[in-house]
Amino acid sequence: MELAIQGKVALITGAGQGVGREIGRVLAAEGARVIINDLFEARARSVADEIGEAGGQAIGLQADVTDIEQVRAMAAAAVGRFGPIDIMINNAGVPAAFYDDENFGYQTFADSPIDKWKQVTDLNFYGCLNCCAAVLPGMIEKRGGRILSIISEAGRIGEAYLAVYSGAKAGILGFSKALAREVGRYCINVNCIAIGATAHEGTKATLDPEATVETDPMLPKRLKHYPIGRGLGRLGRPSDAAAAAAFLVSGRAPFITGQCLSVSGGFSMVS
Repeated sequence: MELAIQGKVALITGAGQGVGREIGRVLAAEGARVIINDLFEARARSVADEIGEAGGQAIGLQADVTDIEQVRAMAAAAVGRFGPIDIMINNAGVPAAFYDDENFGYQTFADSPIDKWKQVTDLNFYGCLNCCAAVLPGMIEKRGGRILSIISEAGRIGEAYLAVYSGAKAGILGFSKALAREVGRYCINVNCIAIGATAHEGTKATLDPEATVETDPMLPKRLKHYPIGRGLGRLGRPSDAAAAAAFLVSGRAPFITGQCLSVSGGFSMVS
């Protein structure tokens, strides 16, 4: 099915690896001009080069999404290179700040240090707000755009030992629904995708993308929470989220806004 995004300009945050990288690859393959953002410049440029070698159009731009001035400068650079931004995908975010360094376990909220709260909310919540603030004026001016935020099922149902992360992701969901009501008049669609455990190159320490039920004794235990995962014998992959993202930001989804699509193998079946 033709997605009707040929020539569209898409900015994807946290796209130096994993889900963001795959979204960039898919959108570029569909003809979009892609801006790959990452906190680490080398990763952003590497993915952009990878897309270019495959015949797509992409640039890599470093920016810390928790810094509104860096985000605005990135958006301006993107517009200067490719023109007005049509698609904003808020993918940057990670719960790793809450891992216990000694045993790589999770911490309870009562045990978590206050500085970690700010680290998690700044990246996962304010990073999204900063990016939306940077691109919305241009979308409103041209009366059109797509905003998609990659959140977690933790933000929909709550996850023990990830209380602040769950709250930050839930905040994005509430923000997106409210924003969808505000900007619908300008033909701007605002949606979310909620993912569960997703194995990729950035999660190898705990979720090996090459693991099988034969090689990883923990995988069958994890798959108990993922109905379709039990059948497929795997956890989520970046390609699962990327396929859904491509549809929601495409010309095939003009009447979908204010929604959250779960792409988590049935982990959550909240209506």
